[in-house]
Amino acid sequence: MEAILTDLGEHWPIYLAIPCVAALIGYLTKRVAIALMFHPLNFAGFGRPFGLQGVVPRNAARLAALAAELLSSKLVEPRDLLTRLDADRLYAEVEQPLLTAIDHIARDVLAEQHPAAWESLPPLAQELAVKQIQAAAPHIVRRLLGDLREHADEIIDVKRLVIEQLAGDEVKLTRIVRELSRPEMSAIARSGAWLGFGIGLAQTVVWALTKESFQMPVFGAAIGLFTNWLALRLAFRPREPRTVLGRFTSHGYFHRRRADVAREYGQLIADEVLTVGNLLAAVLRGPRSDRTLALVQCALATAVAEQARAFRPLITATMGAEGIGELKRAAAIKAMPRIPDTTRRATGYLTEAMGVAELIERGVLALPPEEYENLLRPAFEQDRWRLVIVGGIVGAVVGGLPLLMLQ
Repeated sequence: MEAILTDLGEHWPIYLAIPCVAALIGYLTKRVAIALMFHPLNFAGFGRPFGLQGVVPRNAARLAALAAELLSSKLVEPRDLLTRLDADRLYAEVEQPLLTAIDHIARDVLAEQHPAAWESLPPLAQELAVKQIQAAAPHIVRRLLGDLREHADEIIDVKRLVIEQLAGDEVKLTRIVRELSRPEMSAIARSGAWLGFGIGLAQTVVWALTKESFQMPVFGAAIGLFTNWLALRLAFRPREPRTVLGRFTSHGYFHRRRADVAREYGQLIADEVLTVGNLLAAVLRGPRSDRTLALVQCALATAVAEQARAFRPLITATMGAEGIGELKRAAAIKAMPRIPDTTRRATGYLTEAMGVAELIERGVLALPPEEYENLLRPAFEQDRWRLVIVGGIVGAVVGGLPLLMLQ
């Protein structure tokens, strides 16, 4: 013991450096692991065995599929996206651009489909016909919104939309995962420093007893391996709060802040994925757009028929019953690409009324713990062994630093 105390007095900087370096190892290995989660975005190297890409962007397709499955099966019902929309309020938001669109569509369709019949009508009759169709605008909005609600599951494919938005955009997916996990990343880095310091104290005792230089990089590797493994585990375990030693509470970082995660995740998905623009594009140009076209055609036909009874004999006489049917379809086809521009002024109202962020937030809060952690855990679990091994390598390198003080 006397010899140890004498050595401590002579080489106290080394004894002080050992736990401090161990804490540095714990912190640095976590920061390296966190960086490798997201960077580089694109593959860099000379082939898979000799290259590098961030865990999240490399596995974008799988992570996007998991997110899509959770959102479509547990958090977002297509009908819920349309339930809170008010037809009268929506019409008030889009009234002017809608009337302008109807004017152009009516004139274009009639002139293209039946130019002779349309030109044979007196100018006053043409104007009255267009005005009568414009008068049907509120009925068109009301009917179309009602039909969309009734057939929401048939025209809105949430799963496909999420996959298209995330699997094909590694930057967006990486940004969402990084923003959602930022507090966990900071907690993991801090925990690495404290775990490393604790192990460093044990390393100091071993050094005092053995004076074996090789144990420093060995301890460094062990610290990097163990603290990386433990920190990744502590992010999600335990799922429920547990009392340790009768005094301390242990609870996974991610589970501990569920309320914040629910709010942040809902806002991220609302801002980045299930936006008004993306939903409209999926409904109007996606694989189910033929069903949307049928609903638009039905809404136009019903509303216009109700408003234009006085002109029906004249239109029928000049164009025939079959001609009227063709007009309805042609009008619906022309209306489809105009809908995004027509509804652009209502984006604020649509975003607020649909309440995607609130809808997802409530859904996340209602998830059982094992399903809730799937919001983020797959990103951590994917290639976790690589992150642990990198921690060991970095730990061995940094752990050898105190040896320089012995030279």
